[in-house]
Amino acid sequence: MKTLIAIAFLAAIVYNLGAGLYYMHADRGGSDRMVKALTRRIALSVALIVLVLLGIATGVIEPHGVVG
Repeated sequence: MKTLIAIAFLAAIVYNLGAGLYYMHADRGGSDRMVKALTRRIALSVALIVLVLLGIATGVIEPHGVVG
């Protein structure tokens, strides 16, 4: 379940990034749709980071150390 949530967040982040790119080319600075799409992308990214940190803190997610 936690993997599906992370994938859903990543898909929404990529979608909003693409929407921002599309609006940048389609609107030519005529509206603020690009800014709103990129703001949503940043908010989703921050929310995903917070959820991962909460998951690690509560023990739901177990981080793996880098062996090297």
